[in-house]
Amino acid sequence: MENIILIREELDCNVNIAFKLFTINDLLERWLTEKAEVEPKIGGKYELYWKPENRKNNSTIGCKITGIEKNKFISFDWKGPIQFKSFMNIANPLTHVIVFFTHNTNKPNKTIIHLFHTGWKKDSEWQEARNYFENAWSKALKGLKEKIKNKTLP
Repeated sequence: MENIILIREELDCNVNIAFKLFTINDLLERWLTEKAEVEPKIGGKYELYWKPENRKNNSTIGCKITGIEKNKFISFDWKGPIQFKSFMNIANPLTHVIVFFTHNTNKPNKTIIHLFHTGWKKDSEWQEARNYFENAWSKALKGLKEKIKNKTLP
């Protein structure tokens, strides 16, 4: 349970929309990645491509959904960008992301997201990758929050 990345963010949308932002390809492509190939079912693909012309690098190619319950959570394998590929993308098991969606009972039409990213080893290269992803996830979720607030996403 050490080294887990945990990020909490509140979004100005309902749980159904928040869940779709992580499971619908065209919505993922509007806030997180250039190209998404997600099949929202256990064992389905969770492949995101930041440079679709170079699919083997800077992608989550080969990653799968390991758990899903509509409007409650999604979990999936995760790979790193090219600078961490030599160790992160061949690890067994890969790192793992779990996103929980909770309706904020005190505020209508608000969703709290808890994102956990697990599977980090303890050496210095893994620590560098973990720091990279802690920053990347934080920026991505803050960017998502802003896009929803500015009505550029549902």
